[in-house]
Amino acid sequence: MKLIWNNFSFDFSLKTYIMGILNVTPDSFSDGGLYCDKNKAIAHALKMQDEGADMIDIGGESTRPGAESVSINEEIKRIAPVIKGLAKKIKIPISIDTYKSAVAEAALLAGASIVNDISGLRFDPKMASVVARNKVPVVIMHIKGTPKNMQKNPVYTALIPEIMDYLREGIEIARNAGIADDRIIIDPGLGFGKTIEHNLEIIKRLHEFTGFEKPILLGPSRKSFISKMLGDLPITERLEGTAAAVAIGIFNGANIIRVHDVKAMVRAAKMANGIKNTC
Repeated sequence: MKLIWNNFSFDFSLKTYIMGILNVTPDSFSDGGLYCDKNKAIAHALKMQDEGADMIDIGGESTRPGAESVSINEEIKRIAPVIKGLAKKIKIPISIDTYKSAVAEAALLAGASIVNDISGLRFDPKMASVVARNKVPVVIMHIKGTPKNMQKNPVYTALIPEIMDYLREGIEIARNAGIADDRIIIDPGLGFGKTIEHNLEIIKRLHEFTGFEKPILLGPSRKSFISKMLGDLPITERLEGTAAAVAIGIFNGANIIRVHDVKAMVRAAKMANGIKNTC
């Protein structure tokens, strides 16, 4: 399984790829406010590249539980200068984390080349056509509800089948818009309308998603289910829990890992891949 576009090529038979997180927001749950300054944001992205990141995912709106939406203009104002400045210096692809087609369009024009849509192409009916027209890869993620209400008692009759149905429908939306099958990535959406038990079950049963024959992205980094499993740890102490989730996720089929702590997770991924690929 490969992902080839523009001047980039990912061969998922060789390794698990690392997506470094860069939030240029004042209110993201983990790093809100740290990288609102353009120069600090660019420097952090380049640092993640040096630490082994294979791509950088830039977001201009927090999608933490309970988060309020920001305007399209504000989101573009946050992300466009950073992407434009970074694109001139970085060698790895830039992903835009947004569910708004106008923001995605502005980001792609500035130099991004992947769209990471938490809504799985649902919140904005124009998103699929923007991705198709620009011929870039798209991450189709599962979410139950919206960031504002998704963690208010999420209930499933059958967790994995319901997530699979949502992803299957998202893939059809993408295909119908003209997005090539080999440019679709799926993400079961850890933490997006999920309880602790739901998140653990997804990681444990991640291999079931390999039936889609699409690259699987997993994003456990520093999330609250890790904290609650380990005794209500603060964000700064969730590294080991994240590493465990990353390693097991890789063993169960994850192809891309979305993380804050790139250096440590590159090492965890290399170790997990070494064990998984041992004859």
